[in-house]
Amino acid sequence: MDLKIETHPFEPFLFDGAKVLMLGTFPPKPERWAMPFYYPNKINDMWRVMGTIFFGDKEHFIDGNSFRLDEIKQFLVQKGIAMYDTAYKIMRERDNASDKYLRIIEPADIVGMLDSHPTIGTVVATGEKAASVAASLLGTDIPATGGHTTSTILGRPVNLYRLPSTSRAYPLALAKKAQAYKEMFDQIGITAND
Repeated sequence: MDLKIETHPFEPFLFDGAKVLMLGTFPPKPERWAMPFYYPNKINDMWRVMGTIFFGDKEHFIDGNSFRLDEIKQFLVQKGIAMYDTAYKIMRERDNASDKYLRIIEPADIVGMLDSHPTIGTVVATGEKAASVAASLLGTDIPATGGHTTSTILGRPVNLYRLPSTSRAYPLALAKKAQAYKEMFDQIGITAND
């Protein structure tokens, strides 16, 4: 099989005043997208998790077969949640989106993102591979799922959280995924009442 290198299709979603940087691994192929943004796969649970936590409605960001992208972006800015992924260039060893078969050719410049956005004090890795890559780039141990480590980056403390993958391939009920994310958001002071 002739493997080709793919470059990340999205710009980092970064903005002044961001408090947290959420990092997955890499988007699926475009034919799996329900929107041109992070966690674009219609069956990925990220936006159901966010709807559950912040609006009490897992369908809050869903519009038929797509997501409400403008509303998602407004929500992220309001809550101070920036987004990118841990991989900038990858090769898929199998023709799917599984992290298990994703070879990272070039990681994302996470430290550069933290440098250009000094208000970010928390990095959240959404899954095992993302946590492993983020930990290596931040020079810290890989946290246990639901836990975090703290390192000093550019002279300031940065917490790295590892949360369950929101992929449907990860065998955890939506309610339990939402609870894990809610606990992290509560710890860092991002609540539904902001």
